[in-house]
Amino acid sequence: MIEIFYKNNQQAFNSTTNLGDLRSLKPEDVLWIDLFDPEGEEKRTVEEYLHTTLQSRAQAEEIESSSRYWEDDASIFINTNFLIPGPENYSMESVSFILWHNAIVSVRQTPLRSFTDIQRRIISGFRFYPTGYHVLAGILDNRIDLDADMIELMSKELEQYSRRISQGEDVGEDFLIDINQLQENTMLVRENIVDKQRMISSILKSEKTPDEINSKLSVQLRDITSLINHTNFIFERLEYMQNTVLGLINLEQNNIMKIFTLVSVLLMPPTLIASFYGMNIGLPLLGGKWDLVLISVLMVVVVAIVIYVFRRRKML
Repeated sequence: MIEIFYKNNQQAFNSTTNLGDLRSLKPEDVLWIDLFDPEGEEKRTVEEYLHTTLQSRAQAEEIESSSRYWEDDASIFINTNFLIPGPENYSMESVSFILWHNAIVSVRQTPLRSFTDIQRRIISGFRFYPTGYHVLAGILDNRIDLDADMIELMSKELEQYSRRISQGEDVGEDFLIDINQLQENTMLVRENIVDKQRMISSILKSEKTPDEINSKLSVQLRDITSLINHTNFIFERLEYMQNTVLGLINLEQNNIMKIFTLVSVLLMPPTLIASFYGMNIGLPLLGGKWDLVLISVLMVVVVAIVIYVFRRRKML
């Protein structure tokens, strides 16, 4: 699917999804060509219009710095990732941008809220987006806000986990798995934010970027730095919480082992006495009707002595 935003005679922006309209538009009238899961014909038509080659999905997902950002005489090519939150797991979706003269071209495979919001704003308030650079700055600004919202949600989730530990709730294997999942999501959010930081830094170094956009990108770069600091703090808290949970689990296991050890020690003296009187030889107290009572009392006394010694040594 293709959607083209262009300037009409009233100096306002209209949009069209007709591929044939692109051939009749002047380059200076085009603001944004958004390719969403494009077909082969759509990609070929846009490539002919731009006189360049669009990035494939495999190329957009490459991690080398030279594959994430580069320039030629007429255009700036950018590959970046957008984070998509799910019910439990987060996923990364690659997006390609081409800043071509004063227009922008985007290639994506997934519907993204940042794009939908900016497209709505372009139609209602076109004066705020006179060039493709302004569109890209708007998309990044919207994306940074969404990333900040996700970090706030993760902080609240972290507070709930911390409250569960403070209230002495069960912190077993499932709880550790939940913490690990939150760590994975935080890592993806941080990776996504760092990717935007590198991209904005590269755009700021470009001589093609207008001064007005440089000031906006500088503000976004400071916002991203603060988000990275927040994610670092979440990582530290998660690590501390993980160590706390592991410590509590170890204490619980130690208490269980302590109980088993105590029971074994308490039963050792009675077992020893019973073993003596189970031998087939002559021993004291045998032959009377009170033998069983005396031996039982002896066992109880020995157990009481062991408990007394353990308590004196603060082992119970």
